[in-house]
Amino acid sequence: MEDEHDRLLRLAAFDRVRELSRRYSDLVPLDVLKEGFAFDGRRISFGSFYSGIFRPKELHGPSALALVTAPAKAGKPAPYEDTYDESTGRFTYRFRDPGSESPQATLLAAADNQKLIEAHRRSVPVIYFRGIAPGQYTPIAPVFVTAIDVGTRTAALEVGLPLADTSPNGLVSSEDTRRYATREAAYRLHQHRFRRAVLQAYRTRCTICSLKEASLLQAAHIVEDRDPLGGATVVNGLALCAIHHLAYDRNLLGIDPDGVVHIHDRLLHEIDGPMLKNGIQHFHGARILQPRRAVDRPDRDRLAIRFEAFRAA
Repeated sequence: MEDEHDRLLRLAAFDRVRELSRRYSDLVPLDVLKEGFAFDGRRISFGSFYSGIFRPKELHGPSALALVTAPAKAGKPAPYEDTYDESTGRFTYRFRDPGSESPQATLLAAADNQKLIEAHRRSVPVIYFRGIAPGQYTPIAPVFVTAIDVGTRTAALEVGLPLADTSPNGLVSSEDTRRYATREAAYRLHQHRFRRAVLQAYRTRCTICSLKEASLLQAAHIVEDRDPLGGATVVNGLALCAIHHLAYDRNLLGIDPDGVVHIHDRLLHEIDGPMLKNGIQHFHGARILQPRRAVDRPDRDRLAIRFEAFRAA
């Protein structure tokens, strides 16, 4: 448990990251996060985002406020292999390992790791900043450290309930509820990475109409996630603007294995103004924009399966 000052400071931090998540659709720019949050008339930092575990000096207690998993850089893996384990319903966060760094770095790493251990010991909630792409993070809060394994230098993280688990009573939600919330958070992260990969492959353009406004573009699955052939891989994805994505999902628009667009007869012969005519009917028989790299192009077998569903509809 913490004193009231620290609890209220954490609540202010959680409120701020949830507000930013809503504003930026979960992908918050690093520059915005570096502005920190306001509490008691002061501006308080979320951390440098170069160190994985952060505790601001304004906290009275010794527990961390935030944890960071940095995004992978081009051609390089992420510096810490933090994972989500579907069997346990938990994120695994790896402690900083100084390795062959200097004695000073070793001391700093030990001090940072102790802040995480204290968060576990005291059952206080933290913010988990998960890097999706360079300069973009998805904040998850509140998150609890539910287990520590010193031998493997790992911590198990579970997502708590924003209201119930941040009250003075502390962690009150059931393990099943936290596991469900953690699965939901992992799914969001999974979808953000999928969207980034697909939009990058399609050069941030709708594959049908070539719209380039990123805020209106989405990553559509060709075959649904739950299908054995599904999954968040680029070859199972299409970059679509919001209206074409919705038309694709509703089987009003189909794409055959050769990449040719088909519009459902019900829409094709309807008369309803310029949006329908120019935005949908116009593309009947057109070919989709393909990624430059052959390895990123939509899988023909998956397109065929999805096109049969369109024809059946």
